[in-house]
Amino acid sequence: MTLSMLELEAAPIGSRFPLAHVLDALPWNRDGLIAAIAQQQRSGEVLMLAWMNRQALDETLASGRVCYWSRSRQRLWRKGESSGHIQQLIEARLDCDGDAVLLIVDQQGPACHTGRPTCFYNAIEHDQVHILTAPLKEPAA
Repeated sequence: MTLSMLELEAAPIGSRFPLAHVLDALPWNRDGLIAAIAQQQRSGEVLMLAWMNRQALDETLASGRVCYWSRSRQRLWRKGESSGHIQQLIEARLDCDGDAVLLIVDQQGPACHTGRPTCFYNAIEHDQVHILTAPLKEPAA
């Protein structure tokens, strides 16, 4: 079965498609990656943006523990493998055109490597950047 993201966009509520066919249809970038946004399930706060390749997404869906592709390390990166601040997957969603994954997670500990609860703590205000939160703990290695 060949599937296109346009078919998903036009599908009526209640439609179901085989996961493998949908993942095959995703517009992975030239490096085989897709943007992944992690959101805290209880608060709805956006925690971070990272990248996933097909293997990371497959592992995340199979294990329930979030795994990303680290562009800097050039390897799979299981969130919390060194810090212990893991993300447990609650739900995964694709956006309308399939170029981003939303991961609704239960974040254990700070999400950011700086020790802050979210990576989005730099607020742009006019001609300045305002730091909104202090680290909860020492930054994770």
